[in-house]
Amino acid sequence: MLKKTSLALGGAALFLAWNGLLLLFLWSRPGALPGPQSPQHPPGSRLLPAQLLQLAQDAEAELRLQRELLLQIQKFSQQQQRRQKTPKPPQITASAEAEPPVIPVLVLACDRSSVRRCLDKLLRYRPSARRFPVIVSQDCGHAETARVIASYGQAVAHIRQPDLSDVAVPPEHRKFQGYYKISRHYRWALGQVFRTFRYRAAIVVEDDLEVAPDFFEYFQAVLPLLQRDPSLWCASAWNDNGKEALVDAGHAELLYRTDFFPGLGWLLLAELWDELEPKWPAAFWDDWMRQPEQRRGRSCVRPEVSRTMTFGRKGVSHGQFFDQYLKFIKLNDRFVPFTQMDLSYLKKDEYERFFLQQVYSAPEVKLEELQKEAGKDLGAVRLQYRGRDSFKALAKALGLMDDLKSGVPRAGYRGIVSFVCRGRRVFLAPPSDWTGYDPSWS
Repeated sequence: MLKKTSLALGGAALFLAWNGLLLLFLWSRPGALPGPQSPQHPPGSRLLPAQLLQLAQDAEAELRLQRELLLQIQKFSQQQQRRQKTPKPPQITASAEAEPPVIPVLVLACDRSSVRRCLDKLLRYRPSARRFPVIVSQDCGHAETARVIASYGQAVAHIRQPDLSDVAVPPEHRKFQGYYKISRHYRWALGQVFRTFRYRAAIVVEDDLEVAPDFFEYFQAVLPLLQRDPSLWCASAWNDNGKEALVDAGHAELLYRTDFFPGLGWLLLAELWDELEPKWPAAFWDDWMRQPEQRRGRSCVRPEVSRTMTFGRKGVSHGQFFDQYLKFIKLNDRFVPFTQMDLSYLKKDEYERFFLQQVYSAPEVKLEELQKEAGKDLGAVRLQYRGRDSFKALAKALGLMDDLKSGVPRAGYRGIVSFVCRGRRVFLAPPSDWTGYDPSWS
């Protein structure tokens, strides 16, 4: 812009110089003397007063015009200089406003060198290393596992739990030493994520989990729900009743609220850690999370089809539930664009309106009727239970996990467990006048 202004000023100066030369030329040219010429008045010797006055007036008018032009050019130049000196406000684009948050993935590891299987899938499917940093926290000090983690170089952050000593446990819990160490490790690792690294949310994964292609898409989409709805306290990638025969794999986009804390790949906010850290338990942290004192009436989001599966039969639980349930969990194998979907139906008031209406408007059937008929075209049905024993008997007959924690059935919401039986949607539900969970059912 300064270059253009200098050219304009130079052009104006040349224009004035040219007009000055033209004026001198007019004064000196032969035609400047009007009328008949005579020997007494040779050409160009003098001008008549009137003609001289007219010529001076024309020259003055031309000079005035040129002066106004110069003033306009000067004014334009000053405006451009002021614009260049004034800093422009930052331009916020739509893409910048929609920039997704950073959500680290915390991988809890110990002595499984098979953590490679977990890390390979995480790194394969994550859409952005910046938005989803992977932090592997290792307990146990197992050398081979440490070498596997180190082999990923800068792709993951490797932190080590510093206290590898045995934990003092009550005599009756001597065989549960491993559960005490796991709880200690969780507390330290989550403290690193939220206190040292100061992240505002985190996805927690254990080293024996394999993730689905849309694992990151799912958590990115549900994070805003947790931030806006205080009745939600976590989101999980896991469906406890997610065996292939019990889910509708053709509708992998279905999400539910559940009162049962699923774990096994779950998202929490820093605000929740602020609440839990001061009272974190010495052992059995996951069952502790399921107690009414911690849950406080809140729910989690969980999928129809799991976004994680476990391959860790060996562990402190000695394969409990693995051979009967866990190894049959269906891992979602297609990408669902959750971030492009409206998930507002998961907000408590809206969810209860449509979900409870769907459940209690479904016709009630007996187990024998359900086992005789099959097919999606028959529509959803409801199986009703009226007590702990009734629930456990029906769950066991249908291949569901029949244990309860603080009275809450796995994957249940308001006592209702949604699943598929022989292609048909089934709601295992208490009576419609249900008033709450009974912790004595555990």
